[in-house]
Amino acid sequence: MGCLSLSKMDLPKIMTKIYNRRKLQIFRSELRCRMTKGEVVLWKFIKGDQLGYRFRRQYGIGNYIVDFYCPKLKLAVEVDGFTHSECEVFEKDKRKEKFITSIGIMLIRYNDDQILNHLDDVLTDIEVSCKDRDKFIASSATPPTHSW
Repeated sequence: MGCLSLSKMDLPKIMTKIYNRRKLQIFRSELRCRMTKGEVVLWKFIKGDQLGYRFRRQYGIGNYIVDFYCPKLKLAVEVDGFTHSECEVFEKDKRKEKFITSIGIMLIRYNDDQILNHLDDVLTDIEVSCKDRDKFIASSATPPTHSW
């Protein structure tokens, strides 16, 4: 009586309770249409597999939406515009970051100025973060070895 067994068919149902919830679908779509200049520029360089990893934009995680997300790496990238320095927005960002990191997702942030004026540095940092995260996930997924 106690063990919960899940089939591969059940996994998508569970994942949709956390990722890309239907109730945020319209809002995610609206955000894609009104991306900031920094988001537009960054998306041009990370969409598809340009960095070797596939990113999604305006991706829902719980009750939050992150600007860019790589599911394989559990890596979220946030682009902060000028409103993120306002106290209310800053507090909301802190709650969002706390939740996202609590479920094992790595979150990195850049502001519009960094993207618009130092794009090469940002792209290098994202690429390094991707590779580091990939190594971390690979080492975490490796079953323990026994030395007898």
